[in-house]
Amino acid sequence: MPFELALRSRTPLTPLHETDEVLTEFLRWIGYLPEHDDARSGEGPVRESLGYRIVRDCLLRDLSRPWYAEELAAVLKSSKPSVYRHLNKLKSLDLLEEVAGSADGKGRKGYRLRYGNLSRAWDFTEANAQNALRRYRETVDHLQGLIERDATVRAAAPATRPTKSKAGANP
Repeated sequence: MPFELALRSRTPLTPLHETDEVLTEFLRWIGYLPEHDDARSGEGPVRESLGYRIVRDCLLRDLSRPWYAEELAAVLKSSKPSVYRHLNKLKSLDLLEEVAGSADGKGRKGYRLRYGNLSRAWDFTEANAQNALRRYRETVDHLQGLIERDATVRAAAPATRPTKSKAGANP
């Protein structure tokens, strides 16, 4: 699954003291939740949305507990495909880890925040972001080298003027 993170320079939310307010904004910042409430989505306010409730009401409520898609769908009164859509978004941010199947022998995958700790889970996201930025830097440096090489080749090439062809002459 590709790593995907919205990255913008923002002022830290440290002056805010309400967990829900900070969580909502943070999840918007990283691209997990939409930037604005959208009445067209049919989910209503963001704090009532499935994506927000998966994080707030389940994953953050009991950090060490693995959650199974079926459980999340039942607890949140939603469909499994909708639950998986949000789990996959969190996995693309590298915030979730898969936990081995339960004792019932069904081999299901459970999901929880990495290490049962948001701060430690974010370390993975941050490392992925640094790796992605490093790859951008390598590409930018390579592109700059190509631009400089092309400029050197153009400067060293003899100046030629395009010749006008005579009317009716074969090229």
